[in-house]
Amino acid sequence: MSYDAALDLLRRLNPQNITENLEKIIHLNPDLAEDLLSTVDVPLSIAKDPTNGKPFLTCDYNRDLDSFRSPWSNKYYPQLDDDDSPYPSAALRELEVKLNDAVDIYRDLYYEGGISSVYLWDQDDSVESGFAGVALFKKSTEDNQGLWDSIHVLEVEKKSSTKYLYKATSTIILDLTKVSKENRVKLSGNLIRQNEKIGEVEKGDLYGHIVNIGSLVEDVESKLRNLLQQVYFDKTSDIIGDLRTLGSLSQLKQEKEQHSEVIKGMQGL
Repeated sequence: MSYDAALDLLRRLNPQNITENLEKIIHLNPDLAEDLLSTVDVPLSIAKDPTNGKPFLTCDYNRDLDSFRSPWSNKYYPQLDDDDSPYPSAALRELEVKLNDAVDIYRDLYYEGGISSVYLWDQDDSVESGFAGVALFKKSTEDNQGLWDSIHVLEVEKKSSTKYLYKATSTIILDLTKVSKENRVKLSGNLIRQNEKIGEVEKGDLYGHIVNIGSLVEDVESKLRNLLQQVYFDKTSDIIGDLRTLGSLSQLKQEKEQHSEVIKGMQGL
């Protein structure tokens, strides 16, 4: 199976089973593992830092082999014997800690619960020339019938002495289930968008990136929430309204004809 065929197959399968389907495809062709894991977004998993008991989110961006780096202790769990595991530089690690604190406040205010994690990694020798990272959010209902995963892959590129270009590739994974005595309704899918902005950071002040990244993530999430409201809920409501009616088909047809006549009359005013 080729890489393109694997992506094409995943697009046609049930999005609720994306993790299971991805594992099966990788089992069929292990050579595709690295490309698929770095391309296909799956629901985030939760791990716990043994040093302080705090939960953190795991994804391909903080993974090394079968271990994941905690943003709280900067250690991989389960622990690895290999000293070549990727870590952020000292300056970037300091920024990562502060950014996690800021994002945690944002999560508490906007999500009223859930878990957040931020991971940064170096792209050049100097942090001031630019870096990359990912901001993760996960929220679920108590009965796990509603799941929200938000993934923002960030790239920071220096444009001048004080100006930086911030790029964000954002993915929202939504999974809703409504169970009643009469039926069971499921709504799943994802939404991907790219955004960018120019921000200023005073020379030598790495903490200025926190404000710029925070405002970018906040704007992106607000736009995506509004878009999901229109695409998922409003369209689904329209479909259900057309499919389900208490009156007869003839009555429904008559009502639509009357609506059309009213609209035509208004257009002629």
